[in-house]
Amino acid sequence: QVQLVESGGGLVQAGGSLRLSCAASGRTFSSYAMGWFRQAPGKEREFVAAIRRPGGSTLYADSVKGRFTISRVNAKSTVYLQMNSLKPEDTAVYYCAAQTSVATMLTSPEYWGQGTQVTVSS
Repeated sequence: QVQLVESGGGLVQAGGSLRLSCAASGRTFSSYAMGWFRQAPGKEREFVAAIRRPGGSTLYADSVKGRFTISRVNAKSTVYLQMNSLKPEDTAVYYCAAQTSVATMLTSPEYWGQGTQVTVSS
């Protein structure tokens, strides 16, 4: 089992920045690819970003490419999502996810956090 706890959400004006954190516990963090997803009101959950196991190559949704950066610190069992140039359409609940491979992550993460709300005002 892997437990994931997100933090760092909040209310920010358009153009601002936030950094989300996801602390993992349980099985060896470095064995997992990590990702972020989001779900806006009335919409389906969508992929945002992912980072592979050590090696750390990244993958982003087109809607956030160039604005968001995913990173991980294995010694802290933590993955981050730095979000810059935020837009009102980025408003959503953001979820951390873990899976053994990025390919599987995109469709069916094995573990989910409880989510953290991000609200971007115009």
